[in-house]
Amino acid sequence: MLIAALVLAGLAALVHVYIFWLEAIAFDTAGRKAFGISAADAAVMKPWAYNQGFYNLFLAIGTAAGLGLYGPNHDAGITLITFTTACMVTAALILVSSDPGKARGAVVQGLFPALSLICLGIWALG
Repeated sequence: MLIAALVLAGLAALVHVYIFWLEAIAFDTAGRKAFGISAADAAVMKPWAYNQGFYNLFLAIGTAAGLGLYGPNHDAGITLITFTTACMVTAALILVSSDPGKARGAVVQGLFPALSLICLGIWALG
């Protein structure tokens, strides 16, 4: 289960790097299309999206750091992975609770980290 948790955490980090790209780099083009935002709304939302994109990038970096620490410092790596994936899941839950129409985005954002946490829990109890 631990290997599955680590792979899923890595996938979660990759998804969050992609979300960073949509929000902070490509918001006027691919990001606008992905989020279903008009050009007029995108102009107003761009500073918010840029900031939000970096939150997603930092979660991805934290998860990657946890994966990197896993070998030399097992406990620190698992702790960091647990914290960052829990933040990702919580953000997905907040997204869907604030706007049920964003359920698809919440699943994209939260599925891999949730599965990683489940695998970590099974591993920890085993």
